[in-house]
Amino acid sequence: MCGNIESAFRVFDQMEDRNVISWTSMITGFAKHGVAARALEIFCKMLETGTKPNEITFVAVLSACSHVGMISEGRKHFNSMYEVHGIMILEQEPDDPAAYILLSNLHAPAGQWRDVNKIRKSMKERNLIKEAGYSWIEVENTVHRFHVGDTSHPQAWEIYREPDQLAAKIKEMGYIPDTDFVLHDVEEEQKEQFLFQHSEKIPVAYGIISTTPSKLIRIFKNLRVCGDHHTVMKYISMATGREIVVRDSNRFHYMKNGVCSCKDYW
Repeated sequence: MCGNIESAFRVFDQMEDRNVISWTSMITGFAKHGVAARALEIFCKMLETGTKPNEITFVAVLSACSHVGMISEGRKHFNSMYEVHGIMILEQEPDDPAAYILLSNLHAPAGQWRDVNKIRKSMKERNLIKEAGYSWIEVENTVHRFHVGDTSHPQAWEIYREPDQLAAKIKEMGYIPDTDFVLHDVEEEQKEQFLFQHSEKIPVAYGIISTTPSKLIRIFKNLRVCGDHHTVMKYISMATGREIVVRDSNRFHYMKNGVCSCKDYW
């Protein structure tokens, strides 16, 4: 979906014939926008019509619960997935790391670390790894893609100078780097540098220097946004007066005046 969830729902609502694909697409849309209640409402209506959900439907339902911390609701649907509908995600996609990560994310908010470690161990035994992170932004109909430490862009010097300036500005506003998100054994100062070179911060910098102040900055990321980056984006939206949308692997984050639509839960 392009990010306009209400427009998508209007199209869905006007459909005369809906199948598992259309129902699941709508559930996924609401889930990724963090509107869990609407996602679950659509899921219930789907069941009422007699449409049989598949494993992709349940990934969307469980994601909706995970994004807003609905642990008991998530467990209920997880159990019904197998007991009522005869579906087990890990059996359907035994070599897909996304299924394991989803289940891990359901256990982690509840502090069920034994279950989390069990899932991670299973991933290790199957040699399943997460893909490398990258982010991209579209400016003037051209997609600009960035990896960590990527200096191949023609405006690299100008782009990398912007995060340093932003870092100084938002630190004055109260931002404190959360270096726990840097998994490297290096000095604290270098950890802060790593944080500001995350792939998702660079396209934001490019968006700021390449677009007019009134234009919304829309960033896409292939992985889940980390906690420090999320905090940085909120500060940048406040410091620059820019509206920023970050679409990570979980959902959309709409940031304006230092506040995010996810209410800091994703």
